[in-house]
Amino acid sequence: MTVVSAIIILGALGLLFGVLLVIAGKVFYVEKDPKEEAVRAVLAGANCGACGYPGCDGYAAAVAKGEAPVNGCVPGGAAAATAIGEIMGVSAGAAEASVAFVQCSGSCGHTKKKFEYEGLTSCLAATRLGGGNGANVCPAGCLGFGDCAAACPFDAMHIVDGIAQVDRSKCVGCMKCAAACPKKLITKVPADSTNAVGCNSNDKGAQVTKYCDFGCIGCMKCKKECPADAITIENFLAKIDQTKCQHCGHCAEVCPRKVIHTFGE
Repeated sequence: MTVVSAIIILGALGLLFGVLLVIAGKVFYVEKDPKEEAVRAVLAGANCGACGYPGCDGYAAAVAKGEAPVNGCVPGGAAAATAIGEIMGVSAGAAEASVAFVQCSGSCGHTKKKFEYEGLTSCLAATRLGGGNGANVCPAGCLGFGDCAAACPFDAMHIVDGIAQVDRSKCVGCMKCAAACPKKLITKVPADSTNAVGCNSNDKGAQVTKYCDFGCIGCMKCKKECPADAITIENFLAKIDQTKCQHCGHCAEVCPRKVIHTFGE
């Protein structure tokens, strides 16, 4: 009888709680905007936050309220922007596809160290030593512990030969890697870019040559020979204006330090 009574009591409690949940669901139900649900359905579903909102749900709600642009879903690209634009009855506009780029070429064996680092495998932790440079002599070099790779939700960032490298076939330009990099070495470039300067040092050339085989020395050869006038030298560092670049690759060919990276079109 005790067992039977217990079963009856538990069954009754379960029924009571079920009824209460149904009532609560109806009382506190908040009807969603159909546009919000439609927008959410066409998003990439990465929840990467590249749109500037807390995940896909937050972005969809903002779009439905008219508070966010329809082309804000970076992983979804042009297809998602067009679909959202149709839902909202507006033009999607041009959304340039972009990817991350690491401004460092100082791989293992080609850049000097001040000491052997032994500690947490974290770039942020390493910056607490060596005046913010970790074991690197270069003040702007990649520390190579993979904070950026850990932050990437698309497996597009990896540590290769001691420095971070981007898999452009997987990168969607969300730039979570850039936010995680304590050295601020990661920048955004157009997805169709074919050349970029793999250095972020502003030291003079004579100093750069002492600690890195591939650092930019500001020699101006790339600037002088660029047929599109797309390269400038600022604080001893070459910079490519991607809006002017004609993708000829001549800058990479003439660079004596081989610091200009070339990508396939």
